[in-house]
Amino acid sequence: MSLLDAIARSISVTRGEVFIPARRHTVSGGCINTSAMLEGGGQRYFVKLNDAARLDMFVAESEGLTEIANSKSVRVPLPICTGMHAGQSYLVIEYLNIGHSTNTSDELLGHQLAAMHRTTCPRFGWRRANTIGSTPQINTTESDWVTFYREHRLRFQLELAAQNGHGDSLRRHGELLLERLGGFFISHHPLPSLLHGDLWGGNHAALDDTTPVIFDPAIYYGDREADLAMTELFGGFGSRFYAAYHDAWPLDSGYRVRRDLYNLYHVLNHLNLFGGSYRGQCLQLIDRLLGESG
Repeated sequence: MSLLDAIARSISVTRGEVFIPARRHTVSGGCINTSAMLEGGGQRYFVKLNDAARLDMFVAESEGLTEIANSKSVRVPLPICTGMHAGQSYLVIEYLNIGHSTNTSDELLGHQLAAMHRTTCPRFGWRRANTIGSTPQINTTESDWVTFYREHRLRFQLELAAQNGHGDSLRRHGELLLERLGGFFISHHPLPSLLHGDLWGGNHAALDDTTPVIFDPAIYYGDREADLAMTELFGGFGSRFYAAYHDAWPLDSGYRVRRDLYNLYHVLNHLNLFGGSYRGQCLQLIDRLLGESG
């Protein structure tokens, strides 16, 4: 049985109706996976492919999409099935005809993201690990946000950076920041909000009717400011998005400092994924934060 036949069979079993793909189109799917659109009999599906060792990554993404869908806040492509065949793993999700965001979709997304963040749970983290890009993301639950963010976000990335040969001053400055982390949360006590976790401009779009869509999540429950911070790291979100979010659920003034703290996690991850060109940016962020911490 070919990989295509195995995927079609899995779709058929999950959906309860026979799916026979008549066409397969290769589509853009980022730098981690190979992606394709399968079409046949009036049905269309988006398929991500990787080697067999990545199956758990796809299962976690599927569960993350379901978690967001269950919040009944922001539209996501619904997961269909995951599996493995002939040395390759796959994730099949609903195919959505998405395009560029608009002022209207940006405004809707601001309100809907705030609604998603109002979905909370008792502890920070999530029931399982997932990935941020291709890096493992540890979601061991904690009752205290500072502990969670220090141990499972910043320390994890700093230790990985040291293993990748980016230690010395980065490790020393980073350890000092970890010691002072509590100082950024003296008057800020976040709820464990449902987060997309990887909300940069390339992970949101809009349907033809301007309904916003988010995808490729790295979910966990954490400080909602972490999602907002990442939207500012690489751009791609309009002013109406921020105005709508603040209208729905304002942020306090301390966010401007904590924004750097939350984006440090992602810049460290880029250092670990893509190499030394991000080292200077990491050190700059850490030194700026150390200056803020006194």
